[in-house]
Amino acid sequence: MVVRKVGKYEVGRTIGEGNFAKVKFAQNTESGESVAMKVLDRSTILKHKMVDQIKREISIMKLVRHPNVVRLYEVLASRTKIYIILEFITGGELFDKIVHHGRLSENESRRYFQQLIDGVDYCHSKGVYHRDLKPENLLLDSEGNLKISDFGLSALPGEGVSLLRTTCGTPNYVAPEVLSHKGYDGAVADVWSCGVILYVLMAGYLPFDEIDLTTLYSKIDKAEFSCPSFFPVGAKSLIHRILDPNPETRIRIEEIRNDEWFNRDYVPVKLIEYEDVNLDDVNAVFDDTEADEQYGTEHAGPLTLNAFDLIILSQGLNLSALFDRRKDSMNHQTRFVSHKPAKVVLSSMEVVAQSMGFKTHIRNYKMRVEGLSANKMSHFSVILEVFQVAPTFVMVDIQKVAGDASEYLKFYKNFCDNLEDIIWKPPNEMCKSRITKNKNKKH
Repeated sequence: MVVRKVGKYEVGRTIGEGNFAKVKFAQNTESGESVAMKVLDRSTILKHKMVDQIKREISIMKLVRHPNVVRLYEVLASRTKIYIILEFITGGELFDKIVHHGRLSENESRRYFQQLIDGVDYCHSKGVYHRDLKPENLLLDSEGNLKISDFGLSALPGEGVSLLRTTCGTPNYVAPEVLSHKGYDGAVADVWSCGVILYVLMAGYLPFDEIDLTTLYSKIDKAEFSCPSFFPVGAKSLIHRILDPNPETRIRIEEIRNDEWFNRDYVPVKLIEYEDVNLDDVNAVFDDTEADEQYGTEHAGPLTLNAFDLIILSQGLNLSALFDRRKDSMNHQTRFVSHKPAKVVLSSMEVVAQSMGFKTHIRNYKMRVEGLSANKMSHFSVILEVFQVAPTFVMVDIQKVAGDASEYLKFYKNFCDNLEDIIWKPPNEMCKSRITKNKNKKH
């Protein structure tokens, strides 16, 4: 096996992927420390005129040294690639925790929110506004501490500039003034996003969530939302003060810190000792073409499962669960297998879900499907993830996130009926299907 190396780092599997970068697991061969390596293609950066944006992201992450912000260690370059070496966070995204566990307890929600406010406040003190705060950009370390990541949309306003004018971020988490195109205060807009995140942590779903963007923007603009009855009075009051559509009267971070509900069990974070941050090397990295490169390209693809992964997924050694689509096996988690390429499976699922009236969000080879239940009375959501189990086989794992079991069974049956041409069936099941069709023809 060829070991791929970049400088002193051994490069491993792909652990994340965006439009312009891959994130690889890597190991520092000198210290043995695990790191995340963000790999950017130099020609793509130049083609899309992204040099200034990438320089800004690197500069921001070098400036912001805080226990609740992902740490940037160093930046390397080769003739064709830029490598950003980041702290490796093992606990996954906060988004995934909400997906798998649903709403969190009051204490756990408050603790994450306290850490989020600590990190965001520190960023603001350095003149950095994130502008894309959401659970997908909040990671958890091995001890369950929150780490803010992905500063790709962050802003460092120019000298003498107080208002930002770029509309960006994820619509459901974006403040109304950002959508109005009239200029906004980055710090106040970030506070709104923090309020939406607190709501999601405690409720397990979004305060503003409409399939139609016009309706969504209208509800955000008027702050049309309601807190569930199980929200504590203190949390409900704080959320309403944060999700104030008027940025002039919206609560500020210093006021959040004085809030009674926020302060319960609050332990202020210990800041990293002062370090002199030098940004001179950021420009040098983009000019450096002499760095040694022993790094091969790799095609994007779904996560590959080995035999041990399959055993864990199928709850022991009984692998029939992977292919069994009977009703009694479809409680909250269901799977099917396909011979089609992963991209074909993913795009087919997206088309079918949208034709059924659901909204879809795709990230790598994971798709969230959400909308109203069949009776239009409650929120319904599932997560579908595509895995490569063999060169000619992919497996789709489906998990219910919101909605009751009967709704899920109806969704699963209709969904699979519409995917008949991509779902692989064992030979004996195919024979039964043919016999049934022939009988129907005779009658």
